Amino acid sequence: MIGAMEFHKDPGAVALEMLLIVQPEKKKTVQKLQIDKQTESHASLQSQGFQGDGNGNNKLQQYQGNDLHGTHVTVEVHARNSTPQLFKKLSLGKGFQVNGKRRPRPPGSKDQHAYPWDKSCLKSIPLDLKQFEKLDAYAIKVTAKSSVEELVKTLLRVAHTDLEKVRAIWTWICHHIAYDIVGFFHKDQQSFKPQDVVQNGKSICEGYAGLFEQMCSLAGVQSMNLSGYSKGHGYRTGQTFTGEYDHAWNAVYLDGRWHLVDSTWGSGSINDCFSKFTFRYNEFYFLTHPALFINNHFPDNSNWQLLKSAVTLKQFESNMLYKSDFYKIGLLAAHPETPIIRTVNGKVTVAVESRSPMLFMFELKGAQEYSLMTLKRNGMNLELYPQKTGSHKLQIYAKASKSSEEVYNCVLEYILECSSVDRTICFPKELHQPVGPSWFTEKQGFLKPSQRGPIILTNDGRCDVSFILSKDLSVLASLHSDSISLSEGTKRHVLQVCQGNRVEFKIHLPHAGNFAFQVFAKKKSDPGNYNYIFNYLIFCPNTEVKWPAFPQVYSKWAEGYELVEPLAGLLPANRNIKFKLKLHSIAKAFVQCEKTCPLSLSKDGYWDGSCSTSGCTEVYVMVLENANHKFYSQILKYEVEPQ
Repeated sequence: MIGAMEFHKDPGAVALEMLLIVQPEKKKTVQKLQIDKQTESHASLQSQGFQGDGNGNNKLQQYQGNDLHGTHVTVEVHARNSTPQLFKKLSLGKGFQVNGKRRPRPPGSKDQHAYPWDKSCLKSIPLDLKQFEKLDAYAIKVTAKSSVEELVKTLLRVAHTDLEKVRAIWTWICHHIAYDIVGFFHKDQQSFKPQDVVQNGKSICEGYAGLFEQMCSLAGVQSMNLSGYSKGHGYRTGQTFTGEYDHAWNAVYLDGRWHLVDSTWGSGSINDCFSKFTFRYNEFYFLTHPALFINNHFPDNSNWQLLKSAVTLKQFESNMLYKSDFYKIGLLAAHPETPIIRTVNGKVTVAVESRSPMLFMFELKGAQEYSLMTLKRNGMNLELYPQKTGSHKLQIYAKASKSSEEVYNCVLEYILECSSVDRTICFPKELHQPVGPSWFTEKQGFLKPSQRGPIILTNDGRCDVSFILSKDLSVLASLHSDSISLSEGTKRHVLQVCQGNRVEFKIHLPHAGNFAFQVFAKKKSDPGNYNYIFNYLIFCPNTEVKWPAFPQVYSKWAEGYELVEPLAGLLPANRNIKFKLKLHSIAKAFVQCEKTCPLSLSKDGYWDGSCSTSGCTEVYVMVLENANHKFYSQILKYEVEPQ
């Protein structure tokens, strides 16, 4: 018999040696009890009684009388989180014999994995899941049988190795046993016998784990039923764990090592109000790497963590909870690594690492916020400025860049404690996340941005942004601020210049403050609407800035045209104004004001000239595209200040 109890002073094991004497009725029983306080007992039962171990331990005396029949029982009392010494001693190879049956050995050093996770593999055994495609398909189609034995026999028709047997059992359970929500609230009325679980087609974690262990045993594979605390449904970030253990799962012995599985969590999920279970297979919990399994499974015996450096319950409680989707889509780590984060001067920063480019979203519940999220090839950075003090939930969502699904999966949850609000931060409402160029904008055809960061700082209110286009695109841009409406005049604070595959935007801000500069694009061959691509945050602290809009551009303004001067769309009255433009594929160009002023083509390829704004309110630049044509086309329009 091997038991467990609390040790308050001496964590060492105590071995009790007993000889149980079975005596016929009306005969006296002679019993001798010896207590050995050493860590391990090396006594052995021989034909005439126990012999001493040579270390000064007393012997059990030889018994006289032919009517006495003794059975030697060794009882070990050990600390809860220690591996029984007798269990260690009796474990030889894969297990030891009890009543002719091989029992699994306890976990040892060969089963242990490094902690924290080395970011290499999600599994404790490197697997190519494609090798299981036919096996999985077969196991899923197998229907429940009249007995567990018959079910296992059917599954083993296509499963031959221990790994294949375990995979077939796991796959069948995950696709055929539903979580019994009603039964969860009436555990005393539940039967967790494997046969009943199969027949009912539903159970709770105890039933899942018991069925898995029984099926593995019938298949000749060693398995253990484990219990402990879990961060499952109903878990609250930062909570502590006390009292009864709340979850059960399994360890399975493959290739000379122990591995971990959770068929309950592999089968599906429960909705937020704990009213409906949905089958949703989760590969993550099959042979999970122990350094990842400990993220939300804390066994009652730390040896079953299978880690070289065991995690304490306090560490388990304070560690960040990474959802299985976090690892499945290729994320590696998050910073901070604690579930509760606090603002510093009204700001908090979160970073996520990934193996490959990812798309992210986030939501701060309970407060408005200003934020700045930037994408990296290996993750993202998020700066958050909550606009309300208190405790708020921050949820981060992600999806793989190559995913065809529109759905983002929730991969992280933080509790954000905001002690103060930074009132100096005020980003435009039209600023979309993420901000700035990234791998995503490159994928859309925007290469070599002149401004690589998400924020453009300008003190004089002017800035240029340029790209090289890798695709045949038509591009537009717009400027947005909370203090000005999206009028035609506002749009004219951005002037676009295209030269071959290079596109440049000249930006003149109408005033100081924060602006969202948005870029749109579509294929030139596409007659549809422009699609939003990304945006920058432009900041100008100079309160004296007040740039006028650029001139109005007409549809005949062709790709490759460039305006050198005048850039201001509002011209002074009664002034002689110089014009200089780069135009191509035209026959003539002139400026129409009070009178017509022709422009001349210079040797450097520019059309230039001048005109007076006296007596006019509007000035047009016009071109004749073909010498044989009689109609001129307007390409630019200027306003003239009142006289």
